[in-house]
Amino acid sequence: MELRSNILPLVSEGIPFNLGRTGYSIQPMKFQTCLFISLGLLVGADSFGAELRIGIIGCDTSHAVAFTKVINDANDTNHVAGGKVVAAYRGGSADIPSSIKRVPEYAGKLEKEYGVKFYDSIEELCQAVDVVLLESVDGRPHLEQVRPVLKAHKPVFIDKPVAASLRDVLEIDRLARENRVPWFSSSAYRFYESMVEVKNAKVGEVRGAISYGPCELEPHHPDFFWYGIHPTEALFTVMGGGCESVVRTSTSDTDVATGLWSGGRVGTMRGLRNASTPHKVIVFGTKSVAEQKGDGDYTPLVRQIMKFFQTGIAPVPNQETIEIYAFMEAADESKREGGKPVKLSDVLKQNGGSEQP
Repeated sequence: MELRSNILPLVSEGIPFNLGRTGYSIQPMKFQTCLFISLGLLVGADSFGAELRIGIIGCDTSHAVAFTKVINDANDTNHVAGGKVVAAYRGGSADIPSSIKRVPEYAGKLEKEYGVKFYDSIEELCQAVDVVLLESVDGRPHLEQVRPVLKAHKPVFIDKPVAASLRDVLEIDRLARENRVPWFSSSAYRFYESMVEVKNAKVGEVRGAISYGPCELEPHHPDFFWYGIHPTEALFTVMGGGCESVVRTSTSDTDVATGLWSGGRVGTMRGLRNASTPHKVIVFGTKSVAEQKGDGDYTPLVRQIMKFFQTGIAPVPNQETIEIYAFMEAADESKREGGKPVKLSDVLKQNGGSEQP
């Protein structure tokens, strides 16, 4: 059996892990044993210079090219070592102009500049890779696109949005658990150095936060799923889980979604459009207030993705990701009900999930 650096223990849950291109798995074992074996094999694989073979699904977002550049280009100042993008599936959605128009340009760059090989089906792509970046900008096809990935037992990063409905997000999570395949999703905002700094600021006990940022709408997606996911995830980055209900105020230019967290904490997401759309998080603590300073780029996210591919451990718990999408769905329901409070437990139950994210 070939030793490769993509031997991925699901040590966080003590479940079988993937053995790369072999498709074999190992039965559940104790955390310590699984981690020990994993580290030993990883060291052995790295000593032979093995790299993860990475596949991309969806060439209709700039992320496909940007991520590939920092992974494949060893001369890039932000180079992230550990793997190489070797395969891709074009994808694209005909009813979203910003999607379908981008495919030829981005696919062309991947092929000409980075030697990426294209496949006509996701099933074929999965046979040629160890791990997958699901990059399709349209969340609607994500469930169907990820099915063969999970069936092939390939760990997968799902770019925003995870899906175009909370129901699909929950189904993706169910299928991943059923197939015992690790997945995670995150906005790049979460890992900006400026975000990490404000999250770690010594403010005492966090009582609340305000996150504001761009919230462009797309008619095929729930309002916040398309671009409001960024300031929403930033809010959860500093507040953590435990949101119980949401109230939303909406106009053509602005959305304000206020969540009530356990312990009486209050978090507010302010979505901006048709005007200046900067982004920032302000954290209110018992000792002081901290404001995010500065911006960021994709590099810290790509580092987290590579680490996830190498270890099988998601840097963002799936439960928190589900809660983020339940928050956004509850905000939509609050808008439909004229600004009434909506419980996350209710929208989770209505969409086939448990009452607790």
